[in-house]
Amino acid sequence: MTNDTLYLKIDQNVQVHDDCVFLKDIAQLECSNKAIENKIKTLKLDNPTGNKPGRHVMSVMEIITQIHAVYPSLEVNNIGEADFIITYEKSKQPSQAFSWIKTIFVCFLSFFGAGFSIMTFNNDVSITKLFAQLYEQFTGTVSDGFTILEISYSIGLGLGIIIFFNHFAGKKLTADPTPMEVQMRTYEDDINKALIESSNREPKNEKKMKQ
Repeated sequence: MTNDTLYLKIDQNVQVHDDCVFLKDIAQLECSNKAIENKIKTLKLDNPTGNKPGRHVMSVMEIITQIHAVYPSLEVNNIGEADFIITYEKSKQPSQAFSWIKTIFVCFLSFFGAGFSIMTFNNDVSITKLFAQLYEQFTGTVSDGFTILEISYSIGLGLGIIIFFNHFAGKKLTADPTPMEVQMRTYEDDINKALIESSNREPKNEKKMKQ
């Protein structure tokens, strides 16, 4: 008999690169009895990925069941997710040339996409006519299309983009996440929740067949 308590924490989405998954690969464990903790860390999970790359939903109850098969009287406190996703991706060395091609393509797409959006906005609000009218009202001379207003607008637009996206020359200006990072995290959380909810609606026998 043992009165030891094991604390178990698993994140909502964990990534593995081997179809042989041990508990230490997906969970954080803490127990005052280090012998028990080390033993459970090496506990091999019952084929959670089905040897298939992709996302696989598991319940923490399955983990606790396997732990109790080894230590029946051990108290397990889950302080993480009740249901979680194991993302299995086979480890492979990415091609350097392919990485450069993807980077160049994304830069090309972002540059011209952003430029087109800005030009469309400027055309919609007739920014050229607006600046010409303002310049003539304040100075009394006709604008030639290249005045302090256009220069200030161009500089301000560039600085605004840098501050908004919190990046310049590959470096972050502050420790805060960028708007893009926030949106990507929100999107990832929504995908994870949808996968978990979809899995919970499936009958248990269908889940076993998939595994």
